[in-house]
Order: sequence, then structure tokens, then C-alpha cells
Amino acid sequence: MAAFCMLHTLKPAKGSRKLPRRLGRGSGSGQGTTAGRGTKGQQSRTGKGRRFGFEGGQTPLVMRQPKLGGFKHPRRVEFEIVNLDTLEEKLEAGSYDQTQLRAARVIRSPRKVKLLGRGEIKKKFTLTVDATSQQAREAVEKAGGTVTVSR
Repeated sequence: MAAFCMLHTLKPAKGSRKLPRRLGRGSGSGQGTTAGRGTKGQQSRTGKGRRFGFEGGQTPLVMRQPKLGGFKHPRRVEFEIVNLDTLEEKLEAGSYDQTQLRAARVIRSPRKVKLLGRGEIKKKFTLTVDATSQQAREAVEKAGGTVTVSR
């Protein structure tokens, strides 16, 4: 006869299936009376589940957070900042626009460029940027350069 099993004779491997513990079935069962829940208290009661996020009466984290988020203007323009001391330190005197500033690794993101007046400048620069502060413009012009704002 062939050595194969019929579907109606299949059984799980010995020891792989275990009956569930039968709680609260009398003191002779070993899990009677309190059924392993201890005595009294919220945990011992039926329907003891607490809602999600319950912190024992303390104000929950969700309620401690601010109710409303902040505000971000939908048409806000973010600039990449270039300061005068950065130009003085990293570049030789000459003419620069945004593509050349990117090539020189002075700016890295594709955002618009704004020139600010931190630091001093002695080299003569001709710059084309998207925005500039009054202080930065005056400092570049005082050093003999020019600043063009492209819109």
C-alpha cells in the first residue's frame, strides 16, 4: 500500500496544540474564585479595559499638547542667506550671479538668494542676487562693487 496520508487522518504534531486555561471553574481547578486576577481593584473587574491614552487620571499627553498648530504663510518666500564675511572668505574679487555662487559652493539650495551685511568686505564684487539688505548694499558699494537685485 502507498505511504501517503488522507486528509481526514491528518493531526497536528504532538504537543503543538494546547488547550486554553479554563479560568473561574471552581476552587478545584486551580484557577477558581479570583481566576488569577488578584483581589479587588480595577484590574479584577470585568470590562476593566481603559481607553487608549488613559494615564491614570493624570492629564493625558494628547490633552497637554497645543490645540491648534502654528501658521505658515502659503506664499512665504524663503531665502538662502549669504553674508559679506562669507564672500570675503570664500571668493576672489569679481562678478558673480547665483549659478556662479552655487558652483563656488557659497550657496547650496535652489532657493532665492539674499545678501546680508554680517562682517566686513574689502574686495570689489559685482553681485546679482534676489534680495539684499541696505547695510549689505552700502558695504559692497563702499568697497567699490555693485549689487543688482533680480526680480
